[in-house]
Amino acid sequence: MTRRLAVLVSAALLLSSPTHAAPPSCPASAQLAALSAPLPHVAESLATGDPLRIVAIGSSSTAGAGASDAEHSYPARLSHYLHQIFPRADVTVLNKGANGEVGTDMLARFQRDVIDQKPDLVVWQVAANSVLRNLDPAGAERIIRDGVRRLKAAGLDVVLMDLQYSPAMLEKPVHTDMQARIARVAAEEGVGLFRRFALMRGWVLASNAAIPDLVGPDGIHHNDFGYDCIARALAGSIQEAAGLGSIQKAASLGPIGHAALHRP
Repeated sequence: MTRRLAVLVSAALLLSSPTHAAPPSCPASAQLAALSAPLPHVAESLATGDPLRIVAIGSSSTAGAGASDAEHSYPARLSHYLHQIFPRADVTVLNKGANGEVGTDMLARFQRDVIDQKPDLVVWQVAANSVLRNLDPAGAERIIRDGVRRLKAAGLDVVLMDLQYSPAMLEKPVHTDMQARIARVAAEEGVGLFRRFALMRGWVLASNAAIPDLVGPDGIHHNDFGYDCIARALAGSIQEAAGLGSIQKAASLGPIGHAALHRP
């Protein structure tokens, strides 16, 4: 009996060892990934065959801090997935992320880096550094609202990307308030909201991926796999919001293999 118990315990330990663990994954949730606002300019460009231009503006997690190289930033991976979803479309994704910036810094370069680029869609990653630096959430909300209104006045589709689900962000109690403020601006201004925080939390709580699979050693920025997951989910969100397919169908493309991605 003792020997049989020992064999069962050994087998259980073997099956639970890292070498037998399922590889991390990041399945798209239609509910969490839905932008909750249409993207009419994206839809029109794709329907007419005109070039589709997207500007991704934000701070370091747009620029690609933590990625092994620029090709593994989320805007680069977004371009990859959009080309897979729309193989006949002329799609350009411009990375206008800048390390360390807050909302006022981004507003100061909206004309040059966003409006002058004549995009159909702007994905604006907001408020991460405001939270990390303990800045006033109400002030950050006003800046985001002002920026959204400026982009809408320029005739652009707009998607706000909220905070990352990461150890450094979770240490800041104000992150919950900031999340609510970002969502309120998106809802009241009628623009898209890409729920990065909720998607990442969902993957972690469902044991699809652990935080170290998605976030680098600094506890703030994504690693290559994390950026790829965000980009794949966002590509499906854009496709669905443009009325050109389902999020689940885009998710079937799958991320590139976890083992093939560098994890700095």
